[in-house]
Amino acid sequence: MTDTPFFLLASNSPRRRELFALMNAPFRAISPDVDESRQEGEPPRAYVLRLAETKARAASAFAKDEELILAADTIVADGEDILGKPATAAEAESMLRHLRGRVHQVYTGIALFRPRDSWLVRDISVTDVLMRNYTDEEIRAYIQSGDPMDKAGAYAIQHTQFHPVQEIRGCYAGVMGLPLCHLARLLRDAGIAHFPDIAENCQRALGQKCSVFHEILENSRVAARL
Repeated sequence: MTDTPFFLLASNSPRRRELFALMNAPFRAISPDVDESRQEGEPPRAYVLRLAETKARAASAFAKDEELILAADTIVADGEDILGKPATAAEAESMLRHLRGRVHQVYTGIALFRPRDSWLVRDISVTDVLMRNYTDEEIRAYIQSGDPMDKAGAYAIQHTQFHPVQEIRGCYAGVMGLPLCHLARLLRDAGIAHFPDIAENCQRALGQKCSVFHEILENSRVAARL
């Protein structure tokens, strides 16, 4: 393994910055400007991976020679339909009503890009999310807090008062925006860095017991095949 590189995190998300800090690796963050429009007929999996790669490549204009760029993109999908960030309170209420008591998927794509030799790998986390049967009054109170307005699908899984999610099958950190074990696996398999404590750090910091980290970390994945 080589020494831990200095990372450039291509994201303006406070949640991603907080999650990446659990890696205990040096980094700085920027927010590249990219077109996030979905291509016609593009499946959620392909869309989120393309956006992660696009963000990583766009960030290369700001990278130093020694930096490794990490970019991520998260979407909430109901089948083939993608639920973005609500533009209005009415749209947020409609999304939350639609998701209530049902299972949907959260996709987070990640891309690592090294500009000096154009090395690129990608991976994806897909989590099934069952929403609880929250009331209309809870929806309105949550919207009044302002929290849904910058969240895909109009909710944050970690919100302690609304706590919208009943159960998940997959990566909790991935739903928040950065699947740390997937990232650690990419870095390990590429021979770049090893983070043996990442699952423990993640569970402790988020206060969540994870049932999938063994499966993620034990299965090598050549992300370029995605």
